[in-house]
Amino acid sequence: MSQQQTPLAEKQGLLERVFKLREHGTNARTEVIAGFTTFLTMVYIVFVNPQILGAAGMDTQAVFVTTCLIAAVGSILMGLFANLPVALAPAMGLNAFFAFVVVGAMGVSWQVGMGAIFWGAVGLLILTLLRVRYWIIANIPLSLRVGITSGIGLFIGMMGLKNAGVIVANTDTLVSIGDLTSHSVLLGILGFFIIVILASRNFHAAVLVSIVVTTVLGLLLGDVHYNGIVSAPPSVTSVVGQVDLAGSLNMALAGIIFSFMLVNLFDSSGTLIGVTDKAGLTDAKGQFPRMKQALLVDSISSVAGSFIGTSSITAYIESTSGVSVGGRTGMMAVVVGLLFVLVIFLSPLASMVPTYAAAGALIYVGVLMTSSLARVKWDDLTEAVPAFITAVMMPFSFSITEGIALGFITYCIMKIFTGRWRDLSLCVAIVALLFILKIAFVD
Repeated sequence: MSQQQTPLAEKQGLLERVFKLREHGTNARTEVIAGFTTFLTMVYIVFVNPQILGAAGMDTQAVFVTTCLIAAVGSILMGLFANLPVALAPAMGLNAFFAFVVVGAMGVSWQVGMGAIFWGAVGLLILTLLRVRYWIIANIPLSLRVGITSGIGLFIGMMGLKNAGVIVANTDTLVSIGDLTSHSVLLGILGFFIIVILASRNFHAAVLVSIVVTTVLGLLLGDVHYNGIVSAPPSVTSVVGQVDLAGSLNMALAGIIFSFMLVNLFDSSGTLIGVTDKAGLTDAKGQFPRMKQALLVDSISSVAGSFIGTSSITAYIESTSGVSVGGRTGMMAVVVGLLFVLVIFLSPLASMVPTYAAAGALIYVGVLMTSSLARVKWDDLTEAVPAFITAVMMPFSFSITEGIALGFITYCIMKIFTGRWRDLSLCVAIVALLFILKIAFVD
């Protein structure tokens, strides 16, 4: 009898040794559910990234495969070496900047433009190896950390409302209410209320249930179409090996390379802070376990992603959807990575999940993350104003990096002109100055 139980015991022992599940108050079942939930909220990237990079002239079919591959490798490495519930994938802001500004507006070829992303990622890796990036994160004050976390929450909450169709673009008022009688909007709203009602009753798989229910209802209403299950992945030779590293190492592109490095640094660092804080893994200074390993994996993945032509890689804010259902270890990230491997072959099935099915999860995560604003010292304007500016400028500027930039600059202005300049750390002053230089000479 004991011999029959040995393989199972060994498997459980291996998972415990690698991920320390009991130490983090979780179990394998919860981590699998969290990984699946995170995957469903970020799988859109395997369809959106090829569309955006396709606008730059890249082969969309090849980009689909490489997007899946780098998301899988990055997430698995993050799970195994950093043991953090953080999934990685190509950065949305960077791919749009690359396709529509660098290639579209500036006329740079996609091969050279992708090379600029590569050198920006190399710069980020150097900052990580020299521990400069660690120093920056460790010295971010509480008000800015809270502003970053809450801003990301507002940002993804807005994305959830947009994906559900609850809010739409309006030339006169910027945004306005959508068609609340549309069945897609109603299903998105239904998904959100399924989550919050089940979550309030301590049902950890609430997000997963919501996504499944809304997708099935979309199928019954004819909004979702069954296109099969399995398809063979296409060739990637039209993208892999085509990046022009020599041509992009040009002084004329120095500003672009610097921008890519800066955007990636703060997008990814800000997301890591937000996700680990929501998971309860950060300390009073905003530091989290295995930070060095996490930043190294993130940086190496960024270099690898740009090298194979999928734009730079970043930690994904959608990881908080998995954290919200109990994910606390790297096992969640490994599950996400394995699912990205599968989606290479199951793309017709994965494409069935409509945008509005995951919208409720994003809105719910926005609620959870914005709650950290309660930690701000609102009676101290030198702390409250930077936190507020950081938080609101992320959704208003549609950029995590711009929100962080304006938050740092505001923090310095408030401290200096109220006579509290001693509260400023060298790190905050240097980062604010770099952002000012970026705005003045690059933007």
